[in-house]
Amino acid sequence: MRTVPKHPEPLRVALVGAPNVGKSALFNRLTGRYVTVSNYPGTSVEVCRGRGMFGDMAAEVLDTPGMYSLLATSEEERVARRLVLEGGVDVLVHVVDAKHLPRMLSLTLQLAEVGRPLVVALNMMDEAERHGLEIDTARLGVRLGVPVVSTVAVEGRGLGVLRDAIVRAARSPAGAPPVYGNGVGTAIRTVRGSLTGVYPVDPTALAALLIQGDAETEAIVARAENDGGRRAAAVTRGSVAGFDAPPSYRVAVERQRAAEQLLDGTLSVRGGGGARGRWRDRLGRALARPLTGIPALLLIVYLGLYLFVGRFGGGAVVDWLDRGLFERGVNPFLERLFAGVPWPAARSLFVGDYGLLTLGVRYAVAIILPIVGAFFLFFSIIEDSGYLPRLALLVDRLFKRLGLSGRAVIPIVLGFACDTMATMVTRTLETKRERVLATLLLALAIPCSAQLGVILALLAGQPLAFSVWIGAVIATFVLVGALGARVLQGERASFHMELPPLRRPRLGNVLTKTAARMHWYFLEVLPLFLLASVLLWAGELTGLFRVAVRALEPVVGALGLPVETAQVFLFGFFRRDYGAAGLFDLSRHGRLDAVQLAVAGVTLTLFVPCVAQFLMMVKERGTKTALGMLAFITPFAFGVGYLVNALLRGLR
Repeated sequence: MRTVPKHPEPLRVALVGAPNVGKSALFNRLTGRYVTVSNYPGTSVEVCRGRGMFGDMAAEVLDTPGMYSLLATSEEERVARRLVLEGGVDVLVHVVDAKHLPRMLSLTLQLAEVGRPLVVALNMMDEAERHGLEIDTARLGVRLGVPVVSTVAVEGRGLGVLRDAIVRAARSPAGAPPVYGNGVGTAIRTVRGSLTGVYPVDPTALAALLIQGDAETEAIVARAENDGGRRAAAVTRGSVAGFDAPPSYRVAVERQRAAEQLLDGTLSVRGGGGARGRWRDRLGRALARPLTGIPALLLIVYLGLYLFVGRFGGGAVVDWLDRGLFERGVNPFLERLFAGVPWPAARSLFVGDYGLLTLGVRYAVAIILPIVGAFFLFFSIIEDSGYLPRLALLVDRLFKRLGLSGRAVIPIVLGFACDTMATMVTRTLETKRERVLATLLLALAIPCSAQLGVILALLAGQPLAFSVWIGAVIATFVLVGALGARVLQGERASFHMELPPLRRPRLGNVLTKTAARMHWYFLEVLPLFLLASVLLWAGELTGLFRVAVRALEPVVGALGLPVETAQVFLFGFFRRDYGAAGLFDLSRHGRLDAVQLAVAGVTLTLFVPCVAQFLMMVKERGTKTALGMLAFITPFAFGVGYLVNALLRGLR
């Protein structure tokens, strides 16, 4: 049923497309600052919603997760498909990487089957032009029966035309569904005719999915049909009985053939058009090849993490804030301010060894915030440059040996920002086996940004300790991953990813992303630091904290560490970065030598995940699996610390 849609205010617009085609950049241009992020109901996949003005019409814009096809294979694709098929969107905008148009037009045809107003945004047109591609958007739009607009989201090019096209599409009836040959079109029409229930979208899209054997669509049809979908199932079986290949393959081939016909006469290549900017293509290929990509990765890690995050953020900036501002000014002022409080217990809640202000706020603001800010700035630069997908290709071969795919590089890299968030993102991985392995490696061997920054700041002046730390962590990641890949049974994950062009990072984009991430992280971390301070204060008053510390003292003693580090590990259970900040404090007061720094850094990095990450592990993987990981990680971390201490002491 294809009618002119009604226009509830605001107009609801969904951006749909494959990963790395510029949906988020387009979303930011269309919505500005009015953005909210929430999980799709029943999942951990995030959906961004923002508001914008399209002419005189207010609009709500949804940035959907990446999707290659309505025949979903991952949680991200399933969420994007549900948003499309629920029918609550007024206009669908298919965002396409223009230089890969032939490959992406198949999803355009699938979206046309949905029966909602559709606009195609040919994004990254500057890259297509650089490769010598010429696209007749007017002719392509006529053939598709939908508006086709050229855009360059990062520059804001074509945004006004896109807004106008969206408004026009919302006021017009949806186009006719595409027609396929070789029996596929006949099968889709036959199955569609068997669907008599009420659906929020054109049943053509559901019929195509039924033919391809999609289980979720079968459940939708069973709920909507009076006979529980039995007639539709029988018609579907009869319609595909004569196919000489799997139905999903036949449908994919016919869609690709239809796409090629649409592009005949609308897409051409200029001779020599790819010469301009060819160095960026060569650089992009070099970054994804082991021979050149690994040295480049090491250089990026050295310059970005070691020097910028560790030495500058965790060294110079922390030193100025902690020693210059808090130790000499803020803390003495607060202690004088609370000196008149007559109850020692109440006074120690705010100032003192575990005070909300002198410990919690100082750790969060003077030690953690500058390190997190430096990391997020560095992360935003490499993200905006287009380097991350090439890193995924670079590590894919290694990750396959660990039971992962290159796709897992996204949660692994995000783990260096926040392991809790990264554990949530593992839900986007294809197989259960891959999700469990990624969760274990995140909990064991990936330090979050604050913990990483503090440890880098600690070890920046200790080459031996730094080498031991990084060697032990990498060896643990590889060893545990390889063993886990052999122990855990299950399907191996496949891997495919679109490569966005390499670009010079734009200052505005980098600063906006950095500020948004710092705002989110600080709002999350400060309350937890204050809560940890209160718990430590309560533990100190009741004596429970001293009991727990005394229980840990023999363990840290076996590692060759001073007894004061027992409370550091206790801090680490509340938050990894909280424990790292405590370690930083001990080092600043000369309580740890080079060997102890290496041992403490390795053990704390591998130590149990913080409470927030553990709770996320329970939510994503289940209580039994999360407790099993915790039972493995705790003795493993102390065992590795013991071996590192014995090895380094023996070499002296």
